[in-house]
Amino acid sequence: MFDVIIIGAGVSGAACAREISRFNLKTLLLEAAEDVCCGTSKANSAIIHAGYDAKEGSLMAKLNVEGNAMMDDLARDLDIPFRRNGSLVVCIDEGSRGKLNELYERGIKNGVKGMRIIERDELKEMEPDISDDAVAALYAPTAGIVCPFILNIAMAENAYENGVEFKFNTPVENIEKIEGGYRLTSRDGETFDTKVVINAAGVYADKFHNMFSSEKIEIIPRRGDYILMDKEAGGLVSHTIFPLPGPMGKGILVAPTIHGNLFAGPTSIDIEDKEDRATTGDGLNRVIKGAGLYVKNVPIRQAITSFCGNRAHWAGHEFIIGELPEAPGFIDCAAIESPGLTSSPAIGKMVAGIVEGILKPERKENWNGKRKGILDPSTLSVEERNKLIKEHPEYGRVVCRCEGVTEGEIIDAIRRPLGATTMDGLKRRVRAGAGRCQAGFCTPRQMEILSRELSIPMEEVTKRGNGSYIVKGHSKDDI
Repeated sequence: MFDVIIIGAGVSGAACAREISRFNLKTLLLEAAEDVCCGTSKANSAIIHAGYDAKEGSLMAKLNVEGNAMMDDLARDLDIPFRRNGSLVVCIDEGSRGKLNELYERGIKNGVKGMRIIERDELKEMEPDISDDAVAALYAPTAGIVCPFILNIAMAENAYENGVEFKFNTPVENIEKIEGGYRLTSRDGETFDTKVVINAAGVYADKFHNMFSSEKIEIIPRRGDYILMDKEAGGLVSHTIFPLPGPMGKGILVAPTIHGNLFAGPTSIDIEDKEDRATTGDGLNRVIKGAGLYVKNVPIRQAITSFCGNRAHWAGHEFIIGELPEAPGFIDCAAIESPGLTSSPAIGKMVAGIVEGILKPERKENWNGKRKGILDPSTLSVEERNKLIKEHPEYGRVVCRCEGVTEGEIIDAIRRPLGATTMDGLKRRVRAGAGRCQAGFCTPRQMEILSRELSIPMEEVTKRGNGSYIVKGHSKDDI
């Protein structure tokens, strides 16, 4: 029997796993997909929110501000890219100033530091390409940008290095109460017994919650379309530009990415199919129109890809975190939508505290909260890089020309803890195929390396697991 089983390897599940790994507990994380970061966490705005938007006194507001404050230390310890670029909530008509002031007052009550309302002239100095209609903005310097993939992956790797077990391609179908805990059954009929369950299943968290709670919830998949633009467009804005928030969320933003691109989105469209992540013409047109309202000259023609993610929206618009009264040992980590990415380290800490209260475990004396990221040769001096290539020639062989990713980085991404097993896994870890040509040139070479490192034939290499094969066979087999 396990002490703890976590359902879901998104950013919340990974954060919980990392914090729980501080204790002497036998812990397992079950993930339906082939890798970490395959659900909501792989398609979001990558924003570390300041914390002025969530309702004052809410758990969402509390954990947002706490998570934001933890991010500098977390980024240093896990060796992940993070930058506090600040955010601007832009008001484009005088009649909306009242809403801007309300947002400022809410931020003060939530404990957000350094905020101020700036007028048009200062706003134009900060962002020359802001809309000519802009009259004022709420400036929050503590907001930042991060790579959501690497944050998620880094927390999972660190949890694994501290003893948490991970099992992929294992969707949980049923949970039943047994003596001393719970029995989880996978789609393939495999069973796992545990004293404590943590329900971090994203858009499916309602399914497991409703198995044990008399207060039923419904998680609605809220689709968000995004457009990612080339690095040539990355300097259009330096801050994250938001409209005033509305009933469906924070609105369509325009922001730089931590890797130097520019992106716009998301839409907020409630859908029924939790697996539907297809972008639509209507959705992308909404992104284009929304971005143009607040920023001039958004270079949509420099788009290199579009993508879509589903947020785990609950009508109560609040995080659902805690042990169910009717089911001792069953802990919800549900309805984690924006600002879930920002809040994730605080969510992990809160859930680990609940587990500690239930199981009373001892803390590990040798817990290591640090993780070394994948070496990026472009960060080295010429002398250091030449020395590296002399000792490890694979770092001198560029595979992805758009992003300058070398074979050495790809090998590291595959061989490291919880390493990549798919093309998308490589993209999330080292950005191979994430550039201008979107893997148009480097796909064959990436496949060759995956085939060699995983000891599988080329025909078994997939884009994202689950039968997403890229090639069917050899072109001359039938000749």
